[in-house]
Amino acid sequence: MKKKLASLAAIAALSAAMLAGCSSAGKLETEAEGAQKPILIQGPMPIEAEKFAERLDKVKVEKSGNFVFYKGKLDKYPVIVAKTGKGMENTAAATTIAIEKYDPAAIINQGTSGGHDPGLNVYDIVLGERTVNIGSLKTGHLEAGEGIEPTNWIPMDLMASEGSAGEDPDAEKIRYYEGDENLLAAANAVKDKHKKGKVVEGTIGSADLWNNEVDRINWFHENYGTSVEEMEGAAAAQIAGAYNVPFLGIRILSNNKTNGGQYDPNTAAANQDYVYEVVKQYISEIKGK
Repeated sequence: MKKKLASLAAIAALSAAMLAGCSSAGKLETEAEGAQKPILIQGPMPIEAEKFAERLDKVKVEKSGNFVFYKGKLDKYPVIVAKTGKGMENTAAATTIAIEKYDPAAIINQGTSGGHDPGLNVYDIVLGERTVNIGSLKTGHLEAGEGIEPTNWIPMDLMASEGSAGEDPDAEKIRYYEGDENLLAAANAVKDKHKKGKVVEGTIGSADLWNNEVDRINWFHENYGTSVEEMEGAAAAQIAGAYNVPFLGIRILSNNKTNGGQYDPNTAAANQDYVYEVVKQYISEIKGK
């Protein structure tokens, strides 16, 4: 009987040790996962965000105000897809919330865009080597009845000083937000996986504007070097810069008025397919460090 009791005690001790080991391993795994900063992927509209979100594992949906965040995993790494809504204000707010709440390792703002470069076609993708606000402008002085001269408007850099941008000559220049080198490298590493068009580096222009005037589009292309225009990226880039979070814009051409390229809504899904490959590449590089 004593031998039986001793045997049972030994088994119990062994089981307890095994459970403690499993618990410790599980805790370490949880802590390791918690230490991984998520990658944030932004899309303005449902067609620009939800296809990517569907490809994540273990998705949980969180909301803050009008903004929706899909939290999941890609290759066992935390990824969050944010549906920001359209426009600069929505994007700035959604980006700030995401940084404060989730502390992302990097931000990719992606979606559709209109072409400014006649050498680019529908389904071509522009990697934002630079992103610029093309809606921050200062007009010349004209009296009543003297008309409007948009081609004489000049840039207004709101980040140049804390004084009045309207009176500060240092603010009369173009502010470009540079794309993160590591994100650009990851995007270039997988550009051959986008089969429906070419992938190039360029300048993404953003504003709460929808330009349909070809001469106006050409003016931005010539004076700002814009490849495409959209309505969100520069706001996200500005906020990411304020928090020192690596940022990259990735935009596919859904139309191009400069060469007659007609609008195709399927470009939104194609861009998300490519960005998915970019994120996988970036994750593999993070894990390899």
